[in-house]
Amino acid sequence: MVIEQIYTGCLAQGAYYVESNGEAAIIDPLREVAPYIAKAEKNNATIKYVFETHFHADFVSGHIDLAKKTGATIVYGPTAKPDFEALIATAGQEFKLGAVTIKAIHTPGHTMESTCYLVTNEEGKAMGLFSGDTLFIGDVGRPDLAQKVVADLTQEKLAGYLFESLRNKIMTLPDDLIVFPAHGAGSACGKNMSKETTDTLGNQKKNNYALRADMSKEEFIKEVITGLMPPPKYFPLNVMMNIQGYESIDKVLERGQHAFSPEAFEAAANETSALVLDTRDPQDFASGFIPNSINIGVNGNFAPWVGTLIPDIKQEILIVAEPGKENEVVTRLARVGYDHTIGYLKGGIQTWKDAGKPLDTITSITAEELASRAGKAPVNILDVRKKSEYDSEHLVDAENLPLDYINDVMPEIDKNKTYYVHCAGGYRSMIFASILRARGYEHLVDVQGGFKAIKENGKLAHTDYVCPSTLL
Repeated sequence: MVIEQIYTGCLAQGAYYVESNGEAAIIDPLREVAPYIAKAEKNNATIKYVFETHFHADFVSGHIDLAKKTGATIVYGPTAKPDFEALIATAGQEFKLGAVTIKAIHTPGHTMESTCYLVTNEEGKAMGLFSGDTLFIGDVGRPDLAQKVVADLTQEKLAGYLFESLRNKIMTLPDDLIVFPAHGAGSACGKNMSKETTDTLGNQKKNNYALRADMSKEEFIKEVITGLMPPPKYFPLNVMMNIQGYESIDKVLERGQHAFSPEAFEAAANETSALVLDTRDPQDFASGFIPNSINIGVNGNFAPWVGTLIPDIKQEILIVAEPGKENEVVTRLARVGYDHTIGYLKGGIQTWKDAGKPLDTITSITAEELASRAGKAPVNILDVRKKSEYDSEHLVDAENLPLDYINDVMPEIDKNKTYYVHCAGGYRSMIFASILRARGYEHLVDVQGGFKAIKENGKLAHTDYVCPSTLL
C-alpha cells in the first residue's frame, strides 16, 4: 500500500494519493487534476475512487474533472447532496482498493456531511485516517462555516455535533493510527493548527486542546468557537461550486492563456470591467505598475488573499505576471473559483514600458528611513496586520486597519494625509497600498520588510510595544 500526501503550501491543503495492487484513490483533490493522473499512469495504476471528506469552502476541488477524465467514482459521506453523479456512502460503508479497505466514518460537525475515511491494510490493521476538516494536527475544524449555507444551523449546534463525532467515532480508534488532515497551519478552516501535517492519533489525544479526555461538551463548544475570525467571503461561493459543479479546468486555463500586446491589453482593460491584477513581488510592483492595477504577489499567500479581497468570483481579470508564470497564476486563481481570467500582458511589464505606456509608482522606504522621519516629526502609521498580531506587539500610536477589512476601514483614512503602511513582512502592506492607490489615495508610503524589519533595525520601547521615536 502507498499513501502519499500532496501538500500545497499556499493553501495549506493536503490531498492524498492511495494505491494498492494497481488501484488508486485520491482524497480531496485540488482543481488541477493532471498531476494525479500522471502519478497513477507512472505507477500503472487505475484511479478507482475520488473520496471527498466534505464540500470544501476554501478551494474548488477537482473531483468532477478527475472523474470525467478517469472514470473514477466520486464518493461523499452521508447527507451530501451534490448536483452531479456521485456515490453517497452510508455510515460504515467499506470500499475495496486493491488489497486494502477504506471505510467511511460519518463525522458531522465541521459540516453536516463531513466524513473521515479509515484505511486498513490487507491484514485488517487500521493504518491511517483521512480526517478532512474534522480533525487537524493541534486543532479541529471550525464549526461556523456550514451555517453560511444551511440557515437553521448555528455554530453552537455544529460544535456539539463535532464533539460527539470526535469522542464517539475518532477517539475510540487505535492510538498508533496516523492522522492525515486536509489542512495545516495557515488555513482559515481552523484557528490553532500545527505546522506539522501528520501525527499519530495518540499524540493528538495528548496534545490537541480539543481532545482533552476531561473536557465536557459545554467546555468544548466554548473553546472551539472562541476566537474564530470571520471566514473569507469567498468561502460560501466555493462551497456552492463544489456542490453544483463548475467549468472544466482545461477551458479555464485555455481562456486565461490569451496573450495580449500592450495595445490590446490596454483596450481590454478600458473596454471591459476587468480588474488588472499585478502578481509580481511587492517591491517590483512599487517601482512601476499599470495605473489602477492592484498587487497581490503570486509568491505569497496568493489565492486566499484574492478570495478575501476580490468579492465577485465571476470578476473578469487581466493578469500582469513575470514572464513564464502566467499559467501558474491562472491555475492558482482557478483553485479558489476565479475562472474568468481573460488574458495576460505578453512579455510582462517590460513590454508595457517599451511601448511607452504610462506607469504609476508607490513610494517604499526602509525601516531606517521610517525611524529617521519619525525622529524629526510625528508620523501617521497604519498597521495592516490582523488584530491578533497587532495586539501581540505593535508600534506605539500605530493605527490598526487590517487588510482583511480594507473596504470597511477605508473611510477612516484621510486622502490628504501621508500614512506609513506596514504589515509583518511587506507583502500585505503593498496589497493595501495598491488597492487604495487605485481608488485615489496618493499619500501612502510602504515600509519595506514590515514589522520584522522595524524590530531588527530599531529598539523596543518595552516588551509589548515598539515606539517609532526610539528606532534611532
